[in-house]
Amino acid sequence: MGRTLLLGMIVATVATTHAPLLRAAVAPHAPHSLPAAKAPGRLLEDSLLGHSGKLRARFLPPAEAEQLEKALGDMRAVPAPSASQARIASLQVLPMVPFEEKVRGRVGLYRMGYWPGEKRTRGGMYDNPLGFLQVTPENQDLFVSEHFRLRDFVTKDQFAVWPKYLVLREALIDKLELTIDELQSMGLNVTHLTVMSGFRHPAYNEQGVGKGGRARDSRHQFGDAADVFADNDRDGMLDDLDGDGRVTIRDGNLMVRAVERVEAKYPALTGGMGRYHATHAHGPFVHVDVRGTTARWGGA
Repeated sequence: MGRTLLLGMIVATVATTHAPLLRAAVAPHAPHSLPAAKAPGRLLEDSLLGHSGKLRARFLPPAEAEQLEKALGDMRAVPAPSASQARIASLQVLPMVPFEEKVRGRVGLYRMGYWPGEKRTRGGMYDNPLGFLQVTPENQDLFVSEHFRLRDFVTKDQFAVWPKYLVLREALIDKLELTIDELQSMGLNVTHLTVMSGFRHPAYNEQGVGKGGRARDSRHQFGDAADVFADNDRDGMLDDLDGDGRVTIRDGNLMVRAVERVEAKYPALTGGMGRYHATHAHGPFVHVDVRGTTARWGGA
């Protein structure tokens, strides 16, 4: 969901007691006309907590983050809030570091390289990110949703450099939470997805570009893609989901089916999906993204 639409939905659907406050907070971003809220609070919950209802953080440019934080702060002061209001009020609002603070391929000491849109005009889903989330030793364990932390999505390099910087879209987190829900609805006891690869800054992504490797315009650079596998025991390998005593591509196929079902239910989360076989370096996994158009590869 676009930032303007997101903030507009807050205005359109917030509970009556908080409408004036949030309307004032987001007025500069609200569209001129908004759909009537047939179920007060429902769209608000979808907008701020995601379709899954499990988001715990929202990421916005600094001015918008400040406005939303003020509005949520007022909600937190209300005695005896409803369960829905309490979940919304507990959200963490993380301000983005503006993209313009990246100088000569770095933000501070953290090397990131150059996005495709900086080298050639692409536009659309290949626009440069709005900004970055700052990740520190103190906030890396922050839960951005029920099952996922900031550190799950950080590029796996520059381990001694702090702070790190991350591009991450809430829609991706929401889709991963819904995938866990869908696997459970299929009768599979999945409570954890390991993110093998989340955000990959361009300098890191470029190291693997080539035939059979990473795409030069990989969605991982835009914070809306993750390579994941069900991993309840946290052993770093896909679990035996079909119960046949082995971990094979058939277990990956169950994940593919779950993601397909999520996209069928939530078209706004449509994206790419790739199925990957095990190698000497890793077990089977599935690429999931929210690019906005359908893409499939690897037999997915």
